[in-house]
Amino acid sequence: MSAYDDRDGFIWMDGTLQPWREANVHILTHAMHYASSVFEGERAYGGKIFKSREHSERLRQSANLIDFEIPYSVEEIEAAKAEVMQANGLSDAYVRALAWRGAGEDMGVASRRNPVRMAVAVWEWGAYYGDAKTRGAKLDISKWKRPSPETAPSQAKAAGLYMICTMSKHAAEAKGCSDAMMFDYRGYVAEATGANIFFVKDGEVHTPKPDCFLNGITRQTVIAMLKERGVCVHERHIEPTELEGFQQCWLTGTAAEVTPVGQIGDYNFEVGALTRDMADAYERLVRE
Repeated sequence: MSAYDDRDGFIWMDGTLQPWREANVHILTHAMHYASSVFEGERAYGGKIFKSREHSERLRQSANLIDFEIPYSVEEIEAAKAEVMQANGLSDAYVRALAWRGAGEDMGVASRRNPVRMAVAVWEWGAYYGDAKTRGAKLDISKWKRPSPETAPSQAKAAGLYMICTMSKHAAEAKGCSDAMMFDYRGYVAEATGANIFFVKDGEVHTPKPDCFLNGITRQTVIAMLKERGVCVHERHIEPTELEGFQQCWLTGTAAEVTPVGQIGDYNFEVGALTRDMADAYERLVRE
């Protein structure tokens, strides 16, 4: 694959389609200096973006949480995604919608006079964790912790909240792992760097309560699927000492979809029947 700034195709930007290589911003863009940016990761299957409208709604909500208003309605965002997919001739694709404070009259922490800009890009993207979907991902345990909601707007899908995720994933990859699991500021199990986490014990499912990290759309979808199957789901605070007692584990996210986990630090998990069932069921659901 070529670099992401050197590809053929089109990117929707501020209301029009731009040639891929020309979809640029100025070096003094506020978001580049102060992380005033929000985004969505979405996947299209067979020409249809899964949970598209929910993602568009969350993009606007995320912007509001970090104190700016996207100048496009949900309907206009939906139309933009459809337009750029058609322009690039893609039906199965990853969709990245983002909005940010651009370059303007302000170049300090405050930026109310700067325009809010938006773009949508789409590209082909395979399995986020490679062959982990069959053998189970290997996770490191990050030294960084998810912050208190009094410290950062944890329910926004905001660029700045991913800084510690990037560092955690780099450290994990250096150890031969696919990703890292993070604790929260209290020491409870939180999530992976870009995916929510689930555990299985004696046929019941346990997943961290999303009170200081993003309550993912895929996470919510999988919980609903489990409940439809009559599986008991516990959304609660999970202590690190409990990891030893869990039998199965998986990750959820738009990019991750449903990915089994085989190891977290020194703890091992089987890629069991419920994990495989949820991965297969999710794959069927998104293609309905």
